[in-house]
Amino acid sequence: MTTSVVGGRRAVLEAVRAGTAQEVLVSRDARSTAGLRDVLEACRESGLQVREVARPELDGLAADHRGVVAITGKPTTIGERELAAWSFGPDDLVVVLDGITDPQNLGAAARSAEAAGATMLVTRTRRAADVTPAAIRASAGALLHLTHARIANIARGLERLKNLGFTVVGLDERAERTVFEEQPPEGRVAVVLGSEGEGLGRLTRQACDVLVRLPMRGRVGSLNASASLAAALYTFVLPGRVGDP
Repeated sequence: MTTSVVGGRRAVLEAVRAGTAQEVLVSRDARSTAGLRDVLEACRESGLQVREVARPELDGLAADHRGVVAITGKPTTIGERELAAWSFGPDDLVVVLDGITDPQNLGAAARSAEAAGATMLVTRTRRAADVTPAAIRASAGALLHLTHARIANIARGLERLKNLGFTVVGLDERAERTVFEEQPPEGRVAVVLGSEGEGLGRLTRQACDVLVRLPMRGRVGSLNASASLAAALYTFVLPGRVGDP
């Protein structure tokens, strides 16, 4: 397994909790904060080595590290064959990103997905952001907890999910009905988010069972990708689902 570098106290903490951190490096002059103490406590509980180093060493590893860096294994992914054979629960939530190319948007979307209880993130293998340290940091470590499927053809992947009993919901600003007008789906649900500029691809759009949009009541025409995803998850998908607090 190749290694990667994760910087920032929240992302490092999640790397330790997820069991992907191999070593944690802390700057000798790092200010003791609640965030850093949480990292050190998590390392002690997991028996993970913490090494104090000079700040320039961290500067050479990560651009924005806030005094702490984790050396991690590169997050593993699954392919379309594993996706088709995956053992999903009766009410599992999957988030599908159709062409998100910005690592920051990937990370932010993954954070929204993981916070909403998604069990899997699905992205494209081409013309899509990869899981970089910047994406992991933007996800606050959520990318280290989510099962991540990378597939060549999103529309085909959606058909595989439908065969597994998923209702596929596409977020589309051209949809006739809003999230407040459409009946929320029950059981297994896959929520599909399109690219930053073009939205859902034609074939992806056709593969969706339901298309919904967020009502825009202000002067701004749309939300960014991760904000749209979070709003749809919490207003349309999660209410009334089994096991919600």
